[in-house]
Amino acid sequence: MTTFFFRAIASDGKVRAGRLSGDTEKLIARELRKQGLTPVYIGTSPKGSATEIKLPSFGGSRKRDTLFFTQELSTLLSAGVPLDRALSITAELTERPQFRAIVLDVLRVLKSGRTLADSLCTHADYFPDLYTNMVRAGEASGSLAAIFERLAEFERTRDDLRNYIISSMVYPVLLSLVGLGSICILMYFVVPRFAMIFADGHIKIPTPTRIMLDASYYVRTYWWMALSGLAALMAAWRIYTQTTAGRLWWDRARLRIPLLGDALLKAETARFARAMATLVANTVPLVQSIAIAAATLNNKMIAAAMTVVATGVKRGEGIAAPLRKAAVFPPLAAHLLTVGEETGRLDQMFARMADIYENDTRASIRRFTAVFEPIVILVMGVVVGGLILSMLLAITSINDVAI
Repeated sequence: MTTFFFRAIASDGKVRAGRLSGDTEKLIARELRKQGLTPVYIGTSPKGSATEIKLPSFGGSRKRDTLFFTQELSTLLSAGVPLDRALSITAELTERPQFRAIVLDVLRVLKSGRTLADSLCTHADYFPDLYTNMVRAGEASGSLAAIFERLAEFERTRDDLRNYIISSMVYPVLLSLVGLGSICILMYFVVPRFAMIFADGHIKIPTPTRIMLDASYYVRTYWWMALSGLAALMAAWRIYTQTTAGRLWWDRARLRIPLLGDALLKAETARFARAMATLVANTVPLVQSIAIAAATLNNKMIAAAMTVVATGVKRGEGIAAPLRKAAVFPPLAAHLLTVGEETGRLDQMFARMADIYENDTRASIRRFTAVFEPIVILVMGVVVGGLILSMLLAITSINDVAI
């Protein structure tokens, strides 16, 4: 008899985990089905243990997998392909083995009698609450193909904005790293060779040159202390920002950074509005939509303020007035939603709000990079120019001594 660990889905859609003794995995699976459980994992080691072989999963890859899955299902379901067949085709078209296993697992749970939404819930890392609630609404209304079309548009729009922000920040960051690396090379390799000219001590060294030589000495002698201190500081910072108070403080501080803070706020506004537009358009209750959309936000301070907004909605105040009181989004957002409530087109106004702030986010990022890049170049130029000027002063002083 061997002890097997298992994870299974119960009839209420919740995940159950435990261990059973048996001769083979098939017998364990049969026993689980007799108990009304759908096996998801059966093995001799616990799921997620060190002995389990897992492929690496990165946040970007996970989002691309979800986008691919959504687009493929949208296309196939719109063409009239049955759901189980659409999932099988999507699994065949998936290039990453890890995600293919997830799609096949979703198909297996679906065939056991569960709904598609419940099947997706077993892999919350790939399919968050917003996604599964949308699918559940589509299953209830019989418009699953239309739901996946909207989800595909939602995922594509969010992916485009995220990629734009990342690509826009690559050049400024790379420029900063190259400039810092150039200064370190000068201070560690070039300046020490130049200092050999003054090794005899008979030449008077100009003050700027002395400062440069002293800085080079400290860089060569104590670089390991600087790196250790930087690593310790980064570790302490990471630990602090993982706490609730630290994360809230940092999220609040980021919004106050000149230019960049404005771009971050507009990006969060666009993310919230896009999620709300998708949810409200599919008749998900407003209070539930706010909670789900708040969970998609990266800024925890803004997400926490959505609790107050949801409370106002429960009191019958609508959403525009509580959002204005929370004062976390730009003022235009509340005005747009007021019009949406008055006209009965709240979903369309959320979509319009998302379009506006996605465009504003791109414009803010362009302004930030347009200012940041010249500043980096100017700072690097001043530092490198100061080093060169110090060397020239030293060479001039040598010539004066020779004369």
